[in-house]
Amino acid sequence: MTVAVIGTGNMGAGIARLLASKGERVVTGSRDPAKAAKLAEEIGAGAEGGGIAAAAKLADVVIFAVNYPQAGEAVREAGGFAGKVLVDISNPITEDYKDLRVGHTTSAAEELQKLAPEAKVVKAFNTIFAQLLPAEAREGRDPVQVFVAGDDEAAKKTVSDLVAKGGFQPVESGPLSNARFLEPLGEINIHFGFFLGWGTSAAPAWIKAAA
Repeated sequence: MTVAVIGTGNMGAGIARLLASKGERVVTGSRDPAKAAKLAEEIGAGAEGGGIAAAAKLADVVIFAVNYPQAGEAVREAGGFAGKVLVDISNPITEDYKDLRVGHTTSAAEELQKLAPEAKVVKAFNTIFAQLLPAEAREGRDPVQVFVAGDDEAAKKTVSDLVAKGGFQPVESGPLSNARFLEPLGEINIHFGFFLGWGTSAAPAWIKAAA
């Protein structure tokens, strides 16, 4: 399976490095192909990098690690996601990190599905900081949970398997519309991390009490 990571920021680069280290074939894509190529060179392990369209074309799974306001342009540049799993990791936060641009009646993930109706959109990775992506950052602590929501069960399983391969605990989180709840959860985690002093090791966990 080939995984494309669109975006070379902290989250995109971290996910690309993690999956490559676990043996996945990784291609990186960016509006600046040189940045994607540089990241791929740094990753090694056979990673390739270039433009968004080229990366998306090669992939079975496309991890969309771009800021919400740039999503539409990135989708248009990709040129189509027919038959592909498209993973939205974004939180549609405002520039001051203190509010959400959309919510209650829709979500970033649902808006992405509208932009790419041929794709199987799954929400994941939006409730953790990039600093928790390296395996060594999670040593000695309980498994960090990654919430996985989507309407296509096979697509959710594919993403959950990638989550587990990366050393995280995937949590079945229902249909894609539940991204309306997961994105505020990502936002409050940002508040805990940056405004309430918890730092970037903070991550939410859903605990099921023993019967």
